[in-house]
Amino acid sequence: MTDWEQRYRTGDTPWEKGTAHPAPVAWLAQNPLTGRILVPGCGSGHDVRALAVTGAEVVGFDLAPSAVEAARRFPPIGRETYVCGDLFAPPENWTGTFDGIFEHTCFCAISPDRRTDYAAAVAKLLKSAGRLLAIFYLDPGHDGDGPPYGCSLDELETLFSPHFRLIEEQENLPTFPGREGREILRELAKR
Repeated sequence: MTDWEQRYRTGDTPWEKGTAHPAPVAWLAQNPLTGRILVPGCGSGHDVRALAVTGAEVVGFDLAPSAVEAARRFPPIGRETYVCGDLFAPPENWTGTFDGIFEHTCFCAISPDRRTDYAAAVAKLLKSAGRLLAIFYLDPGHDGDGPPYGCSLDELETLFSPHFRLIEEQENLPTFPGREGREILRELAKR
């Protein structure tokens, strides 16, 4: 199991690009998310701040205390907050309270044997008909063990279809160098 706190403390964070992922920034320009939004595995909070620009109340959530501390060092953009905790054991009062969840780096970082738990956890946190906007790594570009762990479209369907229905899917996303053609953006609605 990866020690995320240790990785942040030592600066071993190649996923930290210093800016929000380009795909949701482009998507949000046309489809702003509103209400209360959760960003699991928020790291330094770049995606959180990109969402906060839209006026949403955004909660960045990360397992590593050092990641949350790093996120809090940035000046606030809007109504964003950061909480340290485990997605598989979130605060009880969060059940059914989020209008949306933005996924970018959490799903690919967890062990594939926890993915069914992940799908159930995010569904539990969303309100009825809440939305999951996710960038999934189909091919992380390495043959060895992750993280990040890749996934197939079939796997995504199997994992998420019990809880969600697909609204939109985009390939060939604007992305970080080296990730071209390896990611897919999916917007899902809770059933």
